[in-house]
Amino acid sequence: MKSNEPRSSSSCAACKFLKRRCTPNCQFAPYFRSDEPKKFANVHKVFGASNVIKILNEVPEDQREDTVNSLVYEAEVRLRDPVYGCIGAIASLQRKMVELQQDLMVTRAHLAYYEAKPSSTASNCPLLDYDPLSVNMPSVFVDTSVSGGYLDSFSQNSFAMDQSGSTNEFGQFPFP
Repeated sequence: MKSNEPRSSSSCAACKFLKRRCTPNCQFAPYFRSDEPKKFANVHKVFGASNVIKILNEVPEDQREDTVNSLVYEAEVRLRDPVYGCIGAIASLQRKMVELQQDLMVTRAHLAYYEAKPSSTASNCPLLDYDPLSVNMPSVFVDTSVSGGYLDSFSQNSFAMDQSGSTNEFGQFPFP
């Protein structure tokens, strides 16, 4: 709700939470409506009411609504993940992006293989019959005494995050 829009006569969520009277020039009223008490409760728990007022006073009025939305998101994430907060969410998304980029590279390699593969195999060379997507490999490549005839398929993502130096010794991904 914008500050220039009329509001109902009831107290805003911030004033209800803080158990104080909501005045017509309340700084919280435009951003914390009375029907969203959890929104202010989370922000207050993480940042405190006086810090939120200080932050809002430092921000230009046309950016305050976005600022409050950012504070609300940060507070919700910080309550879900007290250690990493938003950084944990960002790191998780970056990890997923790296995995998807690797999958895309593997898929492009498979496409290039099939585009370059001759349509008919006139020679008896087992190398030309090798299909990187199939588990059934030509007997030339399979050492049944060691592998038992089973090989990893390309569909499994074997990319280890510690190769890029981004994980710690516990396998967590705290920083981008």
